Amino acid sequence: MKKDCAVILAAGEGARMKSAKPLVLAEVLFKPMIDWVIDGVRESGIEDICVVVGHLSDEVRKHLGDSVETVYQQELLGTGHAVMQAKDFITRHGSANVLILNGDAPFIDAETIKGALNFHVRAVNQATVISSKIDNPQGYGRIVRSSSGQLMRIVEEKDASENEKQINEVNSGAYWFNCQALLNALGKLSTFRELSAAGRKKEIQLTDAVEIILSQSLNATAFNSRIPDIVLGANDRVQLAKLNAIARQYQLNRQMMEGVSIPCADGVIIGPDVLIGADTLILPGCIIKGKTVIGSHCVIGPNTFIEDSLIEDGASLNNTQCFESHIGKDAQVGPFARIRPGTHIGNQVRIGNFVEVKNAVVGDETKISHLSYSGDADVGRDVNIGSGCATVNYNGREKLRTTISDGAFIGCDTSMIAPVKIGRDAYTAAGSTITEDVPANALAIARAKQVNIKDWVSRKKPYKRQHLPEEGK
Repeated sequence: MKKDCAVILAAGEGARMKSAKPLVLAEVLFKPMIDWVIDGVRESGIEDICVVVGHLSDEVRKHLGDSVETVYQQELLGTGHAVMQAKDFITRHGSANVLILNGDAPFIDAETIKGALNFHVRAVNQATVISSKIDNPQGYGRIVRSSSGQLMRIVEEKDASENEKQINEVNSGAYWFNCQALLNALGKLSTFRELSAAGRKKEIQLTDAVEIILSQSLNATAFNSRIPDIVLGANDRVQLAKLNAIARQYQLNRQMMEGVSIPCADGVIIGPDVLIGADTLILPGCIIKGKTVIGSHCVIGPNTFIEDSLIEDGASLNNTQCFESHIGKDAQVGPFARIRPGTHIGNQVRIGNFVEVKNAVVGDETKISHLSYSGDADVGRDVNIGSGCATVNYNGREKLRTTISDGAFIGCDTSMIAPVKIGRDAYTAAGSTITEDVPANALAIARAKQVNIKDWVSRKKPYKRQHLPEEGK
């Protein structure tokens, strides 16, 4: 038995967006619109997906990788013509059903897709138009039904009568078709357009395929989704901003309904793939994106940026940037800390103000309290790194690692020239430049001996001494 499949239309230019990027790669909550669509399709249980690419096709293909099949639409001659380019893909699926949808309408969801398919199958439809009722239908194709509720036709706004313009049920641009019925209709689309009324654009639209199926007295109806946002797309920056606003509020509501506290949402943006545990507090100015997972009882913010990171229970990040890293339980990070990719910070660690950590492992209960850089380092547990310390990890050709063992104490302004190892419970004196391994339990002093030259100032700067008050007066 052939499996149901999906064709996503992603060839559009989006000229009004005035962007060097393809339209479908415009982002809603930091996620390209086409990724929203693909995720919705996959969550509905459909794995076999074909994307029709056109404008800047190489960029779209590069973004999609090998996860989906792609076909190319050389000329942008309408949605029906776009589906024609996927004819071979549809043919392979025999008598199964195919979902057709737009790559720039990000709010189509798995619930709607599955509900429409169940409706399509129960009604033994050859075509099912996914529709929704919206408050302002201007610009959308109207769903015209008979007095008994049957689908009669889809009318574009420019072709609609005044009465038809009052209809608020609109075409979402998503459809379920029986594959064979769609292929038969596609074979007649070109002729159908030639016979259409003069003056219409020379485009082959998918709505014409629905009209052909209706003209053959085959079953074709509309499935009215209860989620009006599924019809929304973006052709310019204003519409894109509206999509972002809708998605942002939806995600904030979702998190709060799952037990996350967001007492003031000013400046808070949470991506659609972010997971946050109950009783975590999100303060103003936080941006959380990517595949980030945050545990319970955390405090995030204010003014914190987190991307693709794992934050464990009880951690706090204050005025912090954190990228592709792991923060352990009850760790305290910030303010003004930067955690760069590849970092693993252990439990109950303190990363203080103006500290940068990159591609490093920091053991439990370690403290790096202020003004330090730990890059390409393996830091043990219960280590104390003083102010102004740095792992000097780059020799001009390659990055090298520093190892600081458990219990070590790194004095202020210590520079550790990698590759170097500080032994267990070892100390470095403040101001040292460490170029050799330090044994366990040793104190390393690597600095020039202090020399005090008496009366140097009075000999070199007699004028200054004459004009200074005597000491103690």
